[in-house]
Amino acid sequence: MSMQDTIHSKLTQALSPQWLEVVDESHTHNVPEGSESHFNVFVVAAAFEGLRLVSRHQAVYRALATEMAGSIHALALKTLTPSEWESAGGGIGQSPPCLGGSKAD
Repeated sequence: MSMQDTIHSKLTQALSPQWLEVVDESHTHNVPEGSESHFNVFVVAAAFEGLRLVSRHQAVYRALATEMAGSIHALALKTLTPSEWESAGGGIGQSPPCLGGSKAD
């Protein structure tokens, strides 16, 4: 199973999201070819109701604890409640360009 699929599966199980998008952005960073280390995650879940942003992110980090301790180098998060998602009009944003790291040859 790819890391992208693992992230999707674990967040689906932990948060029962209304909407979940996991984008592997590793190819846009200075990493070895085939790396699965940089992800942009957009999740809309009722589980976020009443939680501040940091608590929402902590919920994602808890669900991905093993992956965060290992192969995930960067995880961009956008976490919304269903009502926030409706108000915002949707869409996952682009991550900023990578400014560091080195590509192993």
